[in-house]
Formats: sequence, C-alpha cells, structure tokens
Amino acid sequence: MLRTAAAVDGVRPLSEEAELRLQHGGPAGGRDVLATDPDGVPVGYARLELGDAGTADDAEAELVVVPSARGRGTGRALLTRLEELAGPRPLRVWAHGDLPAATALATARGYSRARVLLQMRRPLSDADLDPGVAPPDGVTVTAFRPGRDEPAWLRVNARAFATHPEQGSWTPADLALREAEPWFDPAGFLLAWRGDPDGGGTLLGSHWTKVHPPGDAGPDPVGEVYVLGIDPDAQGLGLGRALTALGLAHLRAAGLAQVLLYVEEDNVPAVALYERSGFTRHAVDVSWRRVP
Repeated sequence: MLRTAAAVDGVRPLSEEAELRLQHGGPAGGRDVLATDPDGVPVGYARLELGDAGTADDAEAELVVVPSARGRGTGRALLTRLEELAGPRPLRVWAHGDLPAATALATARGYSRARVLLQMRRPLSDADLDPGVAPPDGVTVTAFRPGRDEPAWLRVNARAFATHPEQGSWTPADLALREAEPWFDPAGFLLAWRGDPDGGGTLLGSHWTKVHPPGDAGPDPVGEVYVLGIDPDAQGLGLGRALTALGLAHLRAAGLAQVLLYVEEDNVPAVALYERSGFTRHAVDVSWRRVP
C-alpha cells in the first residue's frame, strides 16, 4: 500500500520514523490504525503517537489511503479515529507532499498549518561541487565505527539539535534501529574529531549521508544529507562547509546524480544557505494542527 501510494503521488506517504515504528514498534502510546474494505483488504493506514501519559503534549499522526480507494471517505474515517484516540489533546497530522486532497481534508476539519518542512535537491554533477574543501587545522575526519562511536555521536547530536522537536531527542535505540537498516553505510557517516578518537579526542560534528534506493525518492537512487550537525562549541570554524563538501563528494563518488535534504521553511538562514549552495525546493511536507 505504501509503495503504491508513493508511486502514484511521487512522494513517500509516511516519514522514515513512522515506517520504522510500523516495522519495529515504538515508545509507549503509539498506535497503528488500519482501514479495510468489506473483504478485509487494507485501504488505509495511520500511525499515531500520543507520547507520555498524563502530559498535555500534542498527539502526532500520519495517514495514507491507497490510491484506488480514495474519494470514498476513508481519509475522513481515519482522521476521525485519530481524533477520538487523541482525546482532549491537540492533534498534529503530517501531510507529505502537501497534496491538494490532504489540504482539503485538513481545512474542512478545522486544521491549520503549524509546520512546513521543505525537501530541497541539487545535482551532484555540477562543477561547483568542490570535494577539496579541507577541515579546519587540527581536525580529522573519519568514518563512523559501529559499536564505538555511538555515545559521542549521540551527545553531539543532542547538543546540535537541542531545539529540534525530533532530531535532538534521539536515543541509543533510535540510532541502533537505523544502523540495522539495509541502507546504513558507515563509510558515508563522517565524523570530525579534534584529537585522537580513542585517546580523549572530542567529536565536533558529523555529516551522515544516506542513499535512497530506486523507487524510494524517485526512479533512480538519490543521496541525502541525512544528518549534518555541529557541536555549538565548534560553530564558526567552517566545519559545516567542509563536512558538507566531503559528504557530497562521497555520494558523487558512489555514482549518484542527485542529493536531497530536509529543512524547516521558517529557518530562513539555512534555506538561504542551501539555495546559495545550489539546492532548490523540490517538495513540501506540512504539519496540520487542530485543537479540540
């Protein structure tokens, strides 16, 4: 169902996080909601995250309806069930691709746009893609070592994304799930160290790249700036530019023709920086919010 929706809509209907929780489960409070036709065939799916019990945090959800079953009220039925399960909490629902049908459903039910996430892309064949940008003096860039570098990376990730609603809260389990995924490649997970990683060195930042297989983000394989994070104490060293160049060079050497990244639309400085780096807007994801 997910693959069919992605092929028709040109965008993945669920986030990576929702797909991982569908496969492996997730924190307490998560629910999988399935809509079926009279013959028991799945025609719609939603993932709901309620978070910790007893809090007033927003509930969050994502939903998809198989293309052949659209226009029959399945999306409305799934959304109604999500609202029932969310109870008195405000509910946020992600619409990947900002498709007209999702906008119509959300606005008709009293939702408003709360967050907008841009997917930006650029070619990897441009002459201005410079793999020769060197890291700052005294900094060494190495590949991630599974089983050794997890604690250091999680610490820097939490500091670099302290204000990010999802990325900054990653746990060892979140990292382990991704290390077990078929796409994981430590050679494309670049870490910048000051000093010896095994002798008291300090991790300053990282650029974790990802390769989407054919059919995932398009008909051909596509690279991704998956997580690019710099420790706040290492800002201003030019490390982000160097790690970006090294990561993109790694993806180009792997034979990829295009790279994507995600950025919040209201992060105006970051969007401007990426646009100056040759990225253009490709797709939009919208988080719709409704207060009961």
